[in-house]
Amino acid sequence: MKQETDFIPCGDGVEPESVLLRREKVNRYGSVPGLDDEELADPDELERQLTLQEWGPVLALPAGRTGGFRPEFDEDGVRCDAFATVDFDRYSRGFDKTQYKTDKLREERNNVLIMLGMVEARVPGVAWAHVLKLLRMGVIELDHIVDGDILMIARLSRRAERLQEEIAGLDAAREARERRAVEAMLARWS
Repeated sequence: MKQETDFIPCGDGVEPESVLLRREKVNRYGSVPGLDDEELADPDELERQLTLQEWGPVLALPAGRTGGFRPEFDEDGVRCDAFATVDFDRYSRGFDKTQYKTDKLREERNNVLIMLGMVEARVPGVAWAHVLKLLRMGVIELDHIVDGDILMIARLSRRAERLQEEIAGLDAAREARERRAVEAMLARWS
């Protein structure tokens, strides 16, 4: 077993570091006079201090409404934009899983429609429209379609229709949930 030893410069040469000595850890982020290192600084406060230090002279300029320059911080260095208000925190919604899923489904539907448009451009005329009509009426099945491009058009159009139905169902469920929430709020006020 190999044991590593730290060496420290001493006088004329280098001597091994004593086991009894303990190396003190230095805070690489610095410290604030009068505060313990264990206390965490608020990131907004650090951002405010940094902004005042770097942009203090610019923020001290008078901000006229006609100049088009409107500082994000007021004269005391406090954030004064719309996102730093209590109202924004109160009225902003949290993450909505249903809306996220709906957005992803819409994106997928748009991709399917783009692919559908590219395949439709390869087929001359509108023969594919007649095949889709027969497919929707139930006269033929997907297995009956021989042409590869028309088969792909049929599959992509079915996929787009299913995605649209799923999107409509999620939108209806979200609207019903929001309606129930508003009714519950109005019932509390009554």
